Amino acid sequence: MSADYGLDPRRVDPEYDRHGGFPVFEAAQPGPGFERFLTAMRRAQDLAVSADPDAGTWEKAADLAEELVALLDPHEAREGVGPANRVPTLPGAGSLLMPPWTVRKFEPDGVELEVRFSRFHVGGNYAVHGGVLPLLFDSIFGMVIHATGRPISRTAFLHVDYRKVTPIDTVLTARGWLREEQGRKGFVNAELRDPDGNLLAEANGLMLRLLAGQP
Repeated sequence: MSADYGLDPRRVDPEYDRHGGFPVFEAAQPGPGFERFLTAMRRAQDLAVSADPDAGTWEKAADLAEELVALLDPHEAREGVGPANRVPTLPGAGSLLMPPWTVRKFEPDGVELEVRFSRFHVGGNYAVHGGVLPLLFDSIFGMVIHATGRPISRTAFLHVDYRKVTPIDTVLTARGWLREEQGRKGFVNAELRDPDGNLLAEANGLMLRLLAGQP
């Protein structure tokens, strides 16, 4: 592998910040209310897929959900403006789309996260839905590309091998690294392990550097 980890990607690609109109994501500081909101919403997601109240309670829940939508709807912003996915100190960088991961290592030789799945992520028999893991791995792949200083890339393919059932309510470790570079191509690997070091799933993929004008 011939990676130059100290290289600013803008030296390789002067159009780095302008490919496909990608916004420049800078860290946001939305205030403590946003963290409280995310915490409550993550719990609401869990309850939305697990609660079984009476009909009257569902009516009240619907009223509150509609009230929340009405409160936030006038403030919908374009990508890269709202705080979601732009608060590195919060689980999942502040995005409800992402599993609640926390970055433990972000270096050119690899990225490491801690992640704890919950009831919201269950596919069946209290195991994490298989479709959630590619989302996690794809996020790791993007972090790896950024950590190594490679230019903006998109996922060309992502392959996942499921080795064991992934549990919820358990702190797991996910790791990702750049395996090889070939011009525009960055070949990446990732794995997910339980607290005992057992391999739960592993992935490999290709991250392809965008050309000028590619979205």
